[in-house]
Amino acid sequence: MEALFAVLVGALFTVAFYLFLSKHIIRILMGAAILSNGVNLLIFTAGRVTREVPPVIGADADVLAANAANPLPQALILTAIVISFSFFAFLLVLGFRTFQKLETDRSDEMRLAEPVSEPSPPLGY
Repeated sequence: MEALFAVLVGALFTVAFYLFLSKHIIRILMGAAILSNGVNLLIFTAGRVTREVPPVIGADADVLAANAANPLPQALILTAIVISFSFFAFLLVLGFRTFQKLETDRSDEMRLAEPVSEPSPPLGY
């Protein structure tokens, strides 16, 4: 099961980096959301995904069973989901306000501080 999740994490990272290379702000924001989901799944998978033994320490034991799932990554992922959702909501509002102000969603056309009449800087040497 972990191998399938590892392939899925790789696919999510690939899609996220592809979307980051886009010139449209909404695609970049979707890439950020997909990347955060990929990182959450990576941390969750690193904590061992098993259903054989619940992550509960019995009354007669001092430590967790060896083949039990680690509960710490699961608790961290719950916190990370809330933080990544609020971060995505902030970025979405920021992107919408940028679209309202500049009337474009392409990042190469967002040159508010640069005059239009000046030539572009050199692209290479």
